[in-house]
Amino acid sequence: MGYILQTESVIKQYKQYDAVITAVNRVSIKVEEGEFVAIIGASGSGKSTFLHICAGLDKADAGSVKIRGNDITKMSADELGRFRGNNLGFIFQKHNLIPQFTALENILIPTIMCNKEDASYQESLRKLVETLDIQDRLSHLPSELSGGQQQRVAIARALINMPQIIFADEPTGNLDRANADEVLSLLLKTKEVMGQTLIMVTHDLSIAEHADRIFRMDNGILSLERDYLDPTKKTINGY
Repeated sequence: MGYILQTESVIKQYKQYDAVITAVNRVSIKVEEGEFVAIIGASGSGKSTFLHICAGLDKADAGSVKIRGNDITKMSADELGRFRGNNLGFIFQKHNLIPQFTALENILIPTIMCNKEDASYQESLRKLVETLDIQDRLSHLPSELSGGQQQRVAIARALINMPQIIFADEPTGNLDRANADEVLSLLLKTKEVMGQTLIMVTHDLSIAEHADRIFRMDNGILSLERDYLDPTKKTINGY
């Protein structure tokens, strides 16, 4: 397996009054194709900022982010937009569905932005709708859907262009336990069906434990917490 995502010494800083806050502090990570990586940590530890940088939604102050060898930190805004549309999917905690659009219209937004022909996404649309069990919800507006159903639509939207990597930022954060477990199950199922790499930020350890590797972010520094692929690296923190 090759590395689908590789970051090198990524730094992100913010100025707050007279102080400089280092949200991401020289973070390097290598993720293999098909992996499920979870990033845990306290609120404000920098994990979501780092995820957004990896997904091209935020810009690093220093360091590199390579996806299949393409350094997205060196791309122009137009190049990055096209690259993200064709290669990356992002699932937000708050769904971010357009309220005036039906579920189907929300799902198809990425195909419109990337000028995809109907034939290129019809098969993935069929698989997603079937896997996520939203066949009878496609004509509904977001306000007519439950929180769990809205998140299913958001997952379908992130996957419709068959991206190589799915980034998920607290995708179960606004859901109750039953819905959170269901969304995780669906994410793992779609990952298996569609063959993506999944990188997820979560505060829920019961969700993270399903990952191949768990990393912890603490004050902007990333460290390996558990490696289920290598029993010799079960933990590095001694507990």
